Amino acid sequence: MTEESREIAGRVKVLREISEIPPEEFAKELGFKVDDYRSWEKGENEFPIGALVEIASRFKVDLTELITGKPSRLTGFCVTRAENAPEVSRRPMYTYWNLAYKFHNKKAEPFLVEADPETENKPLSLNTHPGQELDYVLEGKLFVSVGGHTVELGPGDCIYYDSNEPHGMKALGGTRARFLAMVL
Repeated sequence: MTEESREIAGRVKVLREISEIPPEEFAKELGFKVDDYRSWEKGENEFPIGALVEIASRFKVDLTELITGKPSRLTGFCVTRAENAPEVSRRPMYTYWNLAYKFHNKKAEPFLVEADPETENKPLSLNTHPGQELDYVLEGKLFVSVGGHTVELGPGDCIYYDSNEPHGMKALGGTRARFLAMVL
């Protein structure tokens, strides 16, 4: 567990405690398994990015501030240069880059995501979070499972889905897959 992950867990715990919500009640309110939530908040496991999006929304804080501890400030527009998009390491099989981290009060969270080619031979890891998601493949091949349905996507293909459904993806063909993920 990285120091960054422990800091995120600490910020989430403080927000929950300030709101005087017991961990069990908070987990149930947001649709998380209580044991999963406890392990995230204790820093035993990392929060999935979708869970952080939901927690930020629940507490009306910006995801950037929840993750980095620093506020976003831009409201009209923001530009994120390729070399400046902050990496958000949340799950070992994916690398996320936050594409609008400077924009305050976003209605969606846009990420560039890279699926490690090593994921092809590993079991699919499923995730759920409230809201909807759009994934648009930029390069490589991506295996996607949503609600028990599976599909393979290539460059230019996209999928839009209810992210309350168990979903996961992995790279195919022994090469990385890069895609834009818009979490709404």
